[in-house]
Amino acid sequence: MSRIVQQTSTKGSQHWLQQLVNRSPHLLDDALRPRFRLGRYDTITWLSPLEADGYAEYQDESFLERASAHLENRALNSFWPRGGLVWDGLGRTSRGDVILVEAKARISELASSCKASLQSLALVKQSLAETAGFFSADSTADWSQCYYQYANRLAHLYLLRQLNGIPAWLVFIYFVNDFEMIGPESVGEWLSAIEAVHTHLGVKREQLEPYVVDMFFDVTALYGMNKIEKEHIIQRALGTLDKYKIYVVKQHRTGVQKIATGFPVSVEACGGKDALLQALRRLSGDI
Repeated sequence: MSRIVQQTSTKGSQHWLQQLVNRSPHLLDDALRPRFRLGRYDTITWLSPLEADGYAEYQDESFLERASAHLENRALNSFWPRGGLVWDGLGRTSRGDVILVEAKARISELASSCKASLQSLALVKQSLAETAGFFSADSTADWSQCYYQYANRLAHLYLLRQLNGIPAWLVFIYFVNDFEMIGPESVGEWLSAIEAVHTHLGVKREQLEPYVVDMFFDVTALYGMNKIEKEHIIQRALGTLDKYKIYVVKQHRTGVQKIATGFPVSVEACGGKDALLQALRRLSGDI
């Protein structure tokens, strides 16, 4: 069994997905209903990451069991080696659709390469090549490199939907304005990055739709911060100390002050030049 219990996350895509699924599932449901073409009385049940389940994430056969997905034609172990994908989230609709979720808060999280053993890599590459053929990929790129995580998610969608006839959906959730992770500040930034992934893999958006769904959530809305408040925090953080390229910031969850260089990614208050000098003196032992 590969049920991986997680801690309550305090930042990044894991944190925001935990918040969405457990605190605001209606936001996810409302965004996905038209994409799934759900009927008036169809419902969505989220299966992970659930607070009551230790925010567990599921891998290998466990994700299939959790989603009640039975592979009648092509078994998972004939398609993918053990120790495979860990799904950020899982769901199921009342009409039987399986929802596979991958969440991102930073563009750098899109990049990854396969680190499987030689024996496992052979099966991975075989299944990725099969998947690339199904999606009519027009690139000679090695799908196990560069954007491997995106590719292996497509492969599992192919396994469920095409090879086993399971009505599965692959949902990529991209978070906007995650200050702490220095994430994209607009949907446009994400779209450009996603287009780069598609170009590398040689797939087109119309080949993936409608069963690959991109969703965008602004974390400032989830956090209860409007655009004016967001701009105020940024200006307060950058204004006084910008010329020093170093900042004194107070972490909004712990209240602890610390010195940070570059963009102040965890900001509640900046104390200005005097606070910077005081902090530097404390670090040097002068006070």
